[in-house]
Amino acid sequence: MIDHARDLVSVREATDRLLTAAAKLDNASTAEPSRLPGWSRGHVLAHIARNADALVNVLEGRPMYVSGTARDADIERDAPRPLDVQLTDVRESAARFQETGATPADWARTVELRNGVTDAAARVPFRRWVEVELHHVDLGIGYELEDLPAEFVEREIEFLAERFTGHADVPPTRLTDGTRAWSTGREAGAPEITVRGSAPDLLGWLAGRRDGSGLTVEGGTLPALPPL
Repeated sequence: MIDHARDLVSVREATDRLLTAAAKLDNASTAEPSRLPGWSRGHVLAHIARNADALVNVLEGRPMYVSGTARDADIERDAPRPLDVQLTDVRESAARFQETGATPADWARTVELRNGVTDAAARVPFRRWVEVELHHVDLGIGYELEDLPAEFVEREIEFLAERFTGHADVPPTRLTDGTRAWSTGREAGAPEITVRGSAPDLLGWLAGRRDGSGLTVEGGTLPALPPL
């Protein structure tokens, strides 16, 4: 059962961690490359802010973004801003998201995200939590996958494993950290491949943040995952 109210608390806590860490930057380091190809840390911070507003749109029944081109243009426009402006924007957009999340609503309703993707409204706070946590790691300022909350790591592995389930280009795969297991890839009676590793390494591979070199593969080679 998705607890959207509890997830909103987790989003607020994750945002506070990110803001505290990012406040140690300066304008020069904000302009430096992040871990995302082609993006500075300023791009990442701008995206985090604009994503909060986009998810407000989703919860209020509007298109998430006017268009993909407009989304990218907004990030490019906001990326060069001074650090204090970036942090204010992240803080204020996060507050707007929290305010919208606190408004009484039918959380069982279906909402539309980008590219025709739909989901339960109740899962939107978790999707926001994902954005904040993974992009905090992407900033490259000392927050690593191993620092993520254990509950978040387990839930995001489950979410991504579900996302790739049934994908024709991913072989039937069992993922395990030694205590828990998840299935992904094409439907089959039994997995063809087993991928073992720590939960952070599994998440890093599934989320495109690590190349899988820390994982052990049985039954074949590490599957190539489609873009998120």
